[in-house]
Amino acid sequence: MQDNNSYINDNNLFYEKAFNRNIGLLTEEEQNKLRDTKVAIVGMGGVGGFHLISLVRLGIGKFSIADMDTYELANIQRQCGAFMDTLGENKSEVMRKIALSINPHLEIKSFNSGIFSENVSEFMADADVLIDGIDFFSINERRLMFKEARDKGIYAVTAGPLGFSSAMLVFSPDGMSFDEYFDINDDMTYLEKIVAFGVGLAPASLHMNYLDLNKVDLNSKKGPSLVSACNLCSSLVLTEIMKIILNKKKPKSAPNYIQFDPFLQKLKKGYLLGGNRNIIQKIKRWYLLKKFSPKK
Repeated sequence: MQDNNSYINDNNLFYEKAFNRNIGLLTEEEQNKLRDTKVAIVGMGGVGGFHLISLVRLGIGKFSIADMDTYELANIQRQCGAFMDTLGENKSEVMRKIALSINPHLEIKSFNSGIFSENVSEFMADADVLIDGIDFFSINERRLMFKEARDKGIYAVTAGPLGFSSAMLVFSPDGMSFDEYFDINDDMTYLEKIVAFGVGLAPASLHMNYLDLNKVDLNSKKGPSLVSACNLCSSLVLTEIMKIILNKKKPKSAPNYIQFDPFLQKLKKGYLLGGNRNIIQKIKRWYLLKKFSPKK
């Protein structure tokens, strides 16, 4: 039996043995391409942490990860790095250590202060694809990341845990932009932006069949979220990322959308003509703005 230390000391031997069960669904050449791929993941919370761990186990070899937040007790029910002994610690740094405990040969850089205009270019340097794992309510940071991905000519993927479901959107560097699809601009209020994002993320709105909107608090930036939905987001994104990197199948980018809800056993996908400028989307936005606007 091979000594475990030899796997730690020999990168090639480790990679061959650790990811051997991928072969048959992937070729050796494809697996090696994943090894040389760099993925940028912004946000290491409920969704981003699952993205990182899943992609490490897929065999992706290089990462940039970012999160300025620290773990608190409310994160225990859904976040990969939330343990009693990590409460109060930086999410990005904790997840970096967990990733290295799986694959000690990773190239992984952690941006523990978060991402802002001054370091976004460094964070995205040499990345092959961007994954959005930012908290739902961080709309301005999200816009910054998607613009940078577009400027760098790479795909960007976002998936949101909505009730028991996941909704996913893919943004091509030469297709409809993030701001264009969501119909967002600098002159809008925060409430207008976040409502536009929520409505555009899941045009099918499957989760609205059971979600209690009264438990969504835009002021405190909190809402219900389940670990099952976070896991589902990761499964959808991992598969899409693999298709993009390996050129297995051309992704259907925005205004195409998909939402899968295992609770309702429903899958909805389609092409949202005009994105959030679609008249039905505008009606949804009007309704939610009215509901969440401060009462006079």
